[in-house]
Amino acid sequence: MAGKGKTVKKKKKTTDRKQAVMKLVLSDTCKVCKTPCARGMRYYESMRKPGAVGQGVPCILTKTYV
Repeated sequence: MAGKGKTVKKKKKTTDRKQAVMKLVLSDTCKVCKTPCARGMRYYESMRKPGAVGQGVPCILTKTYV
């Protein structure tokens, strides 16, 4: 029971919280990006090596909340 002048904060349910979602982009997208990030450039450099296989890297510029 809350005392006089005190408020009780309710905890948010896990379903009420927003979750950040980023798109996966390939090295060719990172190559032509207008605002290159460290993660994208590192991925691009690793994909330039012969025989490199990658599945993409999350792009911070495409972050949306669900």
